[in-house]
Amino acid sequence: MNILFLTYQGDIAGSTNSISYLAEGLAEKGHNVYVGCRKEALLYSLLSDTKVKLIEMTFKSKMDFANMKHIKKIVEDYKIDIINPQSSKDRYNANLAKFFYRLPVKVVHTRRQTPKSSGIFIQNWFYNNFTDLIVAVSDEVKAELVKSGIKESKVKVIYNGTPDYKYNIIDPEKAKTLKEKYSYKAGDIIIGSISRKKEQDQIIKALGKLPENYKLLLIGIHDHEFKEYEGLINSLNLKDRIISLGMIPGEETLNHYQILDVDVLASNMEGLSQSLLEAMYLGVPVTATKAAGNISLIKDGVNGLFFDDGDIDKIAENIKKIIEDKELRKRLTTEGKKTARIDFSINRVIENYENVFEKLISQ
Repeated sequence: MNILFLTYQGDIAGSTNSISYLAEGLAEKGHNVYVGCRKEALLYSLLSDTKVKLIEMTFKSKMDFANMKHIKKIVEDYKIDIINPQSSKDRYNANLAKFFYRLPVKVVHTRRQTPKSSGIFIQNWFYNNFTDLIVAVSDEVKAELVKSGIKESKVKVIYNGTPDYKYNIIDPEKAKTLKEKYSYKAGDIIIGSISRKKEQDQIIKALGKLPENYKLLLIGIHDHEFKEYEGLINSLNLKDRIISLGMIPGEETLNHYQILDVDVLASNMEGLSQSLLEAMYLGVPVTATKAAGNISLIKDGVNGLFFDDGDIDKIAENIKKIIEDKELRKRLTTEGKKTARIDFSINRVIENYENVFEKLISQ
């Protein structure tokens, strides 16, 4: 197959990693895979030394006619069978390019988060009539799309996944040096939150209800965003118990999981979280909001623990329970590894996309 992935985003985010794993995996299986994105995007560099063919593209707006013409040329030059846009501007550009130029391709949208703008009649009419299929990364994303007006027959669920090879860079020697670097002492409990800015204030408030040896390590929040929490942190007298590392490279992030005792995700809009999958894969027990794609990933009490959005007491309770209940901790760790390594493996994701794409082309 000749497949064109499109995204105007492609910077530091779980979705960027997901796109790179999928594109590289399909290319490794012998398909001709092209990715159109900004040259300065992280995605471009992630795929630069792979079998994926990179195409520098710009997406100025949803109605970028120059980009639509560029898409037309790519389709014609490389005999593209499938266009798989990942975000709003490229979804519009791909659909309109197919419509205006009568391109003989199938357009498959991937939706990686619960929709923000769906529910608008014109947009839903556009997607229902000019998109061949929409892939949702969790059952909850599909449910929200259908609820907003997308035809159920248009939506197929293919869960996100995580690849084994990405964890080869883990260096066990770094665990000790990282603890020393942050002055963590024996007996300290390290709570991790690895995510863009998504309701971390709830975790900070929960920290205030926990003993002083419980510390919080934040990764993925820009420095200017972390400053928004300074008033809350000072009011709870937690300044010496919280470290925010800002945005750090993926290799560094993965090595930091080694020093975590528990991973917390307070987001209520995840499609299906890469950070939760990473924690599970590496044996870090997780607790997360009972919302969005977290529901597809976590089985409460089996491979993780849920809390309701905004329930600060429950967040603190779950963290303490994971640390103090050894039997529970062992179960969450064992089942979490199974979830990430088998149930949500990238190989399963690639096979599912391959089957869906081939079926569409044959129609």
